[in-house]
This record gives sequence, structure tokens and C-alpha cells, in this order.
Amino acid sequence: MNHIVRSGLVGRSARGVLNPLSEFVHVCAIYLGIAVLVSIALGLFVPSMREQTVNLREVVLDALRPVSLAGDADAAIGSDWATFGAAPSAERSEQDARASDSARESVPASQSSFSRAMRAAIANEPIRGVSSQQLQALRSYIARKYKIAPSVAGALISTVFAVGREYELDPQLLLAVIAIESRYNPYAESHAGAQGLMQVMTHVHKEKFEEFSDGVIAALNPIANIRVGSRILYDCIKRRGSVEGGLACYVGATGPNDGGYGAKVLAERRRIALASGVPVGR
Repeated sequence: MNHIVRSGLVGRSARGVLNPLSEFVHVCAIYLGIAVLVSIALGLFVPSMREQTVNLREVVLDALRPVSLAGDADAAIGSDWATFGAAPSAERSEQDARASDSARESVPASQSSFSRAMRAAIANEPIRGVSSQQLQALRSYIARKYKIAPSVAGALISTVFAVGREYELDPQLLLAVIAIESRYNPYAESHAGAQGLMQVMTHVHKEKFEEFSDGVIAALNPIANIRVGSRILYDCIKRRGSVEGGLACYVGATGPNDGGYGAKVLAERRRIALASGVPVGR
């Protein structure tokens, strides 16, 4: 009888020790599993985050370069940003060189870098076909609604009007696309990898960035992004035959249903035109 009692006590004591131990092992296994999952996730995503951080740092440093150094830097890089970052090549043919020179001449001097566009905006330089009152109203509308500095709004507006003339696109349509795509955040990036003001898919349109010395990194430069995005939109409109169809193409819709994207862009274009007093283009 005593033997049985002792055995029961030993069994209960053993269970009293083993139960907390098993719970401890179970908790450790859970945390170990979480640690393994976190390690795998970091291994997959940290390299791309590191690359994006480096790219962002380079763009920010270029944008924030003091004006006093701008002249020396522009001289140092030669023709790099004279054509919005077009890279010179020693192996380029004479025909390519002439084409590059022609493209360089077609770009307004005030638009050859974003810092120059900023200085032009601060100096209230006029835009062809837009009165000073209209420009001020347009700048004020965009700055207030999208919470950006008026000088930045002015620089983006002058860039859009220059690029719009080049591609025969309504500048206010481009401003509306930027509003819907990124809300005027030049460093915006979607879950699908679309980048910049006009949310250009750099891995799809990689070849369009070959003219820039920074390659696809230039997607985070406001001027380069606007130029490439406008070219994509121009091609889409030409292919589909209408602004509505072009917008559906731009957002990646294969059919007529674009999920309401075109309506949003056109509604914002009307609001921009109403606020500025600038007539809507074609």
C-alpha cells in the first residue's frame, strides 16, 4: 500500500515537473519558428530595400545640392543632364550624336535639371501661353491640395508644360495623371514596383531610361519621370486613338474597363482647369 502511494506521489511530482517543461519547450518552438520566418523574410526583402535606400539617397543628395555648387556640378557632368540625364557614349555614331544634339536643343535651358526648374519657379519666370495670374492660381491649387512647396509646384508645372508641348499633350492632363498616380510624391512606389510622380513601371520600360546616365534610378528624378511617363502616355493615346483609351492603356487595362481610373484623371483635369482658368487642351 505504501509502495502504491509512493508511486502515485512520484508520478504526480514527475507530471508537475514535465508539464511546465513541455509548455516551455512549446513556447520556445513557437518563437524559434517566428525567428526562422523573420530571417527568411529579411533575406528576401532587405537586399532590395537596401538598393532602394541607396538609390533614394543619391537622388535626394542631387536634389538638395546647394545652388552655389550647381554650376560647377553641371560643368563637371557635361551633357549628362543637359538632356535630362542623357549619357554620352564614346562609341556613339555620328548620326546618334546629331540626334542627341537636336534633342538637347529642343529642351528649354530652365528644364535641364530640377534645380534649374526650381530657380525658374522661385524667380516667377513665365510659361508660354499662360498668364501670370493663371500660373499663380495653378501653383496655389496644386501646392495647397497636395501639400507641397509652392516653388516645387511651380517647377513641376513648368516642366509639365515644356514636356506637354514636346509630346503635344495637354499639360493639365499630365498634371492630373501625376495627381492620381502619386499625389505629387516623387519618391512614391507601388506594391507592383511603379515609381515616381507618374508611377512608371521601370522593369517594363527599362529601355526608356537608357538615355539617362543614371538608368532606371532616374525614375525618382521628377523631370526624368515626367518625360518617360509622358512618352508612355503619348504612345498609349496614339495606339488607342483617344485620351480615354490612352488612359486605360496607361493604367494597364487591356479592355475598355479601367476601374474608373480615366474618370478620376479627367475629373481632376477639370478641377485643375477650373482653378487655374487655363483652358483644357485636346
